[in-house]
Amino acid sequence: MGITESITSPTYTIICEYQGTIPLYHIDAYRLSGDEDFENTGAGELISGKGVSIIEWSERLSRSLPPDVITITIEISGPESRIFRIEGLEL
Repeated sequence: MGITESITSPTYTIICEYQGTIPLYHIDAYRLSGDEDFENTGAGELISGKGVSIIEWSERLSRSLPPDVITITIEISGPESRIFRIEGLEL
């Protein structure tokens, strides 16, 4: 995506925006109380825009997510291994 800076968790700022060939919006919904709180941050406009949005704790925002959402679940399967489940992606 042409992003040159390090991407870190936005826990305290809720939304981090990174500029590249297309914008990347990294959103952490952990501290949000639900869909209304999410919409009040202005993030609803971001996820329907022309960039890519990555949302941590998205299960807290079920009504705000678009119908074409791709969900990636990461499960710890060992001290140095993870299982990635990808849903909603049509190949």
